[in-house]
Amino acid sequence: MSHSDEFVYKITIIGDGGVGKTSLIKRYTKDTFQKDYVKTIGAQFSRFNKKIDGDEVHLIFWDIAGQDFLFLHPLFYKESKACIIVFSLEENDLGKESFNHIKDWNKELKKYCGDIPVVLFANKVDLVDENDIDFGAIEEIISNHEFINYFLTSAKTGEYVYEAFNMIIELLYKENKTNPLK
Repeated sequence: MSHSDEFVYKITIIGDGGVGKTSLIKRYTKDTFQKDYVKTIGAQFSRFNKKIDGDEVHLIFWDIAGQDFLFLHPLFYKESKACIIVFSLEENDLGKESFNHIKDWNKELKKYCGDIPVVLFANKVDLVDENDIDFGAIEEIISNHEFINYFLTSAKTGEYVYEAFNMIIELLYKENKTNPLK
């Protein structure tokens, strides 16, 4: 492995349409937020470089559409090193359905990627009262599916977006640093 290829990570972001996957990526990579919803067609990717302990880490975020083009998903998952599953905390059908579909997204991920690190983003925390969040249900999902962790995020305000992305990136970096052949 050449030094330039040593820290290249493809991180796939999945979840139902409308939960904020694209907005989270844009918040992290460009520190921007677009209020109007634009449906992702198929998949799109964003490149981002980050320095960790003097090493240049090259990230490729694959944003997989939450609907349509399901037949292409196997190609989109290929060579993913980690995954972020996003659901909406909104107290509406989108919120309920996106939470219920976490297990389906995880099943699809396991089918095509095996056991890679997964972090859950409970997005749109700015739209709900934190006292109304069912933390027990989220923690049960985390435990049942052996996800690394979860974060309450807001692409709109940036709340915990940087911490959440940095956690999974640093995990990959440290794992690669101690076990470079993986």
